[in-house]
Amino acid sequence: MLEKLPVSKIQIGMFVVDVEDKERRISVCNPGVVKHQKALENLRNKGVVWVWIDPTRFVEIGATPSASGESRPSPKSRKSTGFSGNVDQARHLIDESKSLLEKVLEDVYQGKSVDIEPIKDLADDIVNSIVHSPDAFQCVAALRNKDCYLLEHSLNVAFLLVNFGRFLGFEPAVLKDLAVGGVLHDIGKTQVQDEILHKPGKLTAEEFEHMKLHQVLSQPILERFPGLSRVSIDVSLMHHEKLDGSGYPNGLKDKSISLVGRMSSIADIYDALTATRCYKEAMSPAAAFKLMTGLVPHHLDPSLLKQFIRCVGFYPVGSLVKLSDGQVGLVWKSNDKEMTKPVVKCFYSLKFNRYRQVKYINLAKSELFIEGGLTPGKIGIDPTPFR
Repeated sequence: MLEKLPVSKIQIGMFVVDVEDKERRISVCNPGVVKHQKALENLRNKGVVWVWIDPTRFVEIGATPSASGESRPSPKSRKSTGFSGNVDQARHLIDESKSLLEKVLEDVYQGKSVDIEPIKDLADDIVNSIVHSPDAFQCVAALRNKDCYLLEHSLNVAFLLVNFGRFLGFEPAVLKDLAVGGVLHDIGKTQVQDEILHKPGKLTAEEFEHMKLHQVLSQPILERFPGLSRVSIDVSLMHHEKLDGSGYPNGLKDKSISLVGRMSSIADIYDALTATRCYKEAMSPAAAFKLMTGLVPHHLDPSLLKQFIRCVGFYPVGSLVKLSDGQVGLVWKSNDKEMTKPVVKCFYSLKFNRYRQVKYINLAKSELFIEGGLTPGKIGIDPTPFR
């Protein structure tokens, strides 16, 4: 559960999620740990009055100097075990990944040389973490900030591709290449005009043509990354191609689009549909799958889409669902044997229209069942503190 503290109480090692000034709560694009005194001073100098922290993600950095110059012990971190511990590790990796990708995008935008090795190291971490705890990553990846779309979309596509590749039995080396491709797949958008990239509404025909240029602009950028594999390049350059040849940038058809290119198209569309943007609410996974099924066979590979739905699950971990008794909760653990009967972390009652004490319900051992998927905006609740 998040805690709200006055800025004067914030200490080094605390994990900041959101901040408030005198008027409103402000989302932080890159939540993270306060690592030094300068960060504390920046919070105060920018007019921050209140700070929302996640006490479960405290990091022991060392003694924090008091106002008098004497050191005082930092608060002890809470040790997590089991699934909760995996979620904490997933959060930490995603936060570090956002910071790295933000730097990469900024360097590309400024025309600086970019080192591929940190991205490959990140890809290794993504693969290892997905292999060991895919549920934890799906849960954390469901946390979205509409103001950080490009960062989060790139990372989520990488996570989705690695999980999909693992499901299909790909070798670890290929999974790593998928992760690199996912991270870089929208790199050309750094060259798109900001007013079009961040337009809070539907693009005009002319604006859409300009947006499509990001695929053409990706090619010379990718050439600046030495040692990029064919798999990574295909992920980046083929995710907007369609089986009937109506896609872009090259109008490729059928088998001219490689397997990983067809996979990347599915992952890209799914993540875009299930993300909240400044101009649209997120779709539930079930609604996204229904729409994507309508894109078969002209745009998407029908066999791969079926496999992707099996991989992600109709009610993925981290998604919001309504149970048959009116309870609302997050899918917390998947059930490989019965995909419609996961463990659900319930925290809200539609019957009484209020938050309730958290309760974990294993649907495989309950008479309750999932009536359908929900989106937070549809019912006006915030599931973030319960992830």
